[in-house]
Formats: sequence, structure tokens, C-alpha cells
Amino acid sequence: MKIRTRLTFWYAAILIVSLVVMGIGTYEQIAEQMRHERLHDLWEHALDETGEMVLWVGLPAVILGLLGGWWITRRALAPVKKLTEAVEKIHERNLNTQLPRTRNGDELDRLTEVFNAMTARLDGSFQRIREFTLHASHELKTPLTVLRGELEMALHEEQLGPEQKERLLSQMDEIERLAKIVDGLTLLTKADAGQIELKPEPVRLDDLVRESFADANILAQPQNIRVNLGACEEITIAGDRHRLRQLLLNLTDNAIKYNCAGGSVDISLRKLDGMAELKIANTGAGVASELQPSVFERFFRGDASHDNSIEGCGLGLSIAQWIVAAHNGGIWFASEPGKLTTVTVKLPCD
Repeated sequence: MKIRTRLTFWYAAILIVSLVVMGIGTYEQIAEQMRHERLHDLWEHALDETGEMVLWVGLPAVILGLLGGWWITRRALAPVKKLTEAVEKIHERNLNTQLPRTRNGDELDRLTEVFNAMTARLDGSFQRIREFTLHASHELKTPLTVLRGELEMALHEEQLGPEQKERLLSQMDEIERLAKIVDGLTLLTKADAGQIELKPEPVRLDDLVRESFADANILAQPQNIRVNLGACEEITIAGDRHRLRQLLLNLTDNAIKYNCAGGSVDISLRKLDGMAELKIANTGAGVASELQPSVFERFFRGDASHDNSIEGCGLGLSIAQWIVAAHNGGIWFASEPGKLTTVTVKLPCD
């Protein structure tokens, strides 16, 4: 129940009690006067007079008081409603937005001031985290590039034995993985800071899906995974071709990596209610229902993914979510552990 409704009920109860007390008091006074004057035949008349007074005077007063109390309560709580609506629009990307203040010095104005100070502190904290991540990513790129170059040179040395070459190749794989993590963090941090500008253009989404299907077949061969392309309707959307291709690559790569040997990946693209609906489903261990709300968090890897044989850093779905959001679309994840895992993407189309 809203505060305004509760206040109205309390106010009405107080008015009704006041009316009853007024009626009883008025009746007692008239009755006492009648007893002193020994006018016993007017007792019934006194009761009628009291009832009429309550009906024609008290009841209109109660109705007027209720209407006036409701209007005053609504007017008094209107700033609370506006403040609530403004706070609901605050998220991590607009923490620098100031909530509107009445500047009349009342409690609500003070509360708004406290909210603004809190969001300013949060915005500062987020900015420092973004700056640290960007600087750290930038500083890590140079030593990783140097290490990669040195390993590539070492691999070309003729005196290397098979064991030494295998060790160097393992180190190279780890450096590549670190480089992917650094690139992913840099991308997401710049996206959070609004530093990435998309280049929208008409894009044939079905062409990108077919290209991703061809790439997925190549990636799936080592694990003997079947990649199936179902419906692939001709759909054109306004978007950044590079980012949309990155989206498809991330999703198909995940569908293959987190699959079982001999499993399958199903891809489909349909136009539904003015939206392009892309579905990528795979067989595999899946993700437990209690973990599914966290799949788009950075560095998330479900229990079934804690396998050293599966390469990944847990940023693929986070990047996919950002790309979809940047194109004003939506992305959903559904999984039945041991059966089927499906990622659904919906994007507005022309």
C-alpha cells in the first residue's frame, strides 16, 4: 500500500472518530439540559436533533476533510514520486546526472542532495576503475608483444629439441590468451566510458550469418561437432558490420568450445515482429539454472567450464551483450544442463 493511501486512511479514521466523539458529546449536552428542565418528553427529540446535526454538519465536514487531506497528501508526496522516478533512471553509465532539487530546504531537498553526493562519489569510483583498467591494459600490451616476439624467434632456432619446442608453444598459447584478455578488457572499458563510436550502415545480417556458419564449420572440425544452419532469412539492419561480425564470432566460438565431442550447433535467423531473431543453440554440459543470471558478467565461467582443456577468459558474452545493447537490441541465455543451451539475440531491422 502506498504512503499516500495509508495517510488518507489514517486521516479518515481520525475524522470519523472525531465525528463520533462530537455526536456523543452533543447528545450528552442536550440530554443533560433536558433532564434539568424536566422535559422528559423531548428525549426522543434530542436524539433526532443530534442525528441531524451529525448528518447535515458532521458528514459534509468529514467528506470535505477527506478530499482536502487527500489533496494535501498528494501535493506533499509529489516530490517523492518525482525523486523516485529520477533515481530509477540512474545506472552506471549516467552516474554524473544530477537529481532535480526543490532547493526549499526541506527534508526531501536534503535527501536529494545526499543522493547527488552519493552518485558523484560512485561516478568518481567508476571513473578511477576504468582509468586503471585502461592504463593497465595499455601497459600490459608492450611486454606481451615483446614476449611473443622473443618466443617466435626462439621457436625458429634449429637446436631446439621436441620437448623445448613444445614448452615454448605452450608459453605462446598462454601469452595469446593473456593478449585476448587484455584486448577484451580494453574494449569493454572503452565501451563503458563511451569511447567507442559505432559506424552504422546497412548490413545484410544473413550474409554475416552465412560467413559465421562457414567459419564455425572450420572451428568445429577438431571436435567432430556438427554445425547446422537452419532458416536464414534475408534481413538488412542498420549497424556496425565489424561489431556485428564480432558478435557472431563470439557466440559461435562459445557454442563450439563449450560443447561435447560429437555434439551439434544449430544456427537460425528469422524476422519476427519487425525484429531480426538470431538463435545459436548447442549441446553440451550447459549452465545450472542458479548460475544463468550471471552468464553476462565479466570473467564468468560456469562450473562445467572449469576445465583447463577449454580456452577462454569469460569475456565473450559480456562483449556480445555490449554489442547487442549498442545496436538497441536484446540478448537472452537459456540452458537445460546436459541437453541444450540457447542464446537468442533480437535486433531491430529495416
